Amino acid sequence: MTDTILIVDDEQDVSDLLVYNLQKAGYKTVTARDGNAALQKARDEVPSLIVLDLMLPQMEGTEVCRHLKADSKTAHIPIIMLTAKAEEVDRVVGLELGADDYVTKPFSPREIALRVKSVLRRASGKTTPAEILKFGDLTINIAKHEVTLKDKVVDLTATEFKLLATLLERRGRVQSRDRLLTDVWGYEGDVDTRTVDTHMRRLREKLGKASDYVETVRGVGYRFADAP
Repeated sequence: MTDTILIVDDEQDVSDLLVYNLQKAGYKTVTARDGNAALQKARDEVPSLIVLDLMLPQMEGTEVCRHLKADSKTAHIPIIMLTAKAEEVDRVVGLELGADDYVTKPFSPREIALRVKSVLRRASGKTTPAEILKFGDLTINIAKHEVTLKDKVVDLTATEFKLLATLLERRGRVQSRDRLLTDVWGYEGDVDTRTVDTHMRRLREKLGKASDYVETVRGVGYRFADAP
């Protein structure tokens, strides 16, 4: 079954470029030019992933993201944000609202296709070999793509889920930010490691007291504790 990508951008040339290259990569595409249209198409089409520009007429991309994540019908859809280099604050806000990744403009079509593939792979839950991971009151069910804490479901994005599962699988071993970017995000090369810190902060908030399981190793990265 072909994955459908919803492209939300008010610039026609950017939208056309994304449509052409994502279709060339084998995806089906639908488009929206503003925030309200994006919300409607997301509900109607329920795409596999959304490429969302932050600078939109009528409704900013961060607000679109907020609405999508608050709606049970669209909350599970991965989001890749398109941002200008100067929009760091909005980019961080978008990640904290639950977006899975961002790409800065100008971007290469190949980079977009690779990011889409990487996020879809994480969302499918196919990259972690173990079926059930347990640690104290925390349980990660890979098959169900579900995390529970004291038998209560913790609502995580696909990226947060993959990040937590990777750290737990490698508990006791320090994982550098660069290593996490490669193994969780699928990136190699010069990528801003603050992406890891932003996702980690949001993950810890969702884990509550269980966030103590994840230790920060100053100047290096993160480590899941050896024992609860």
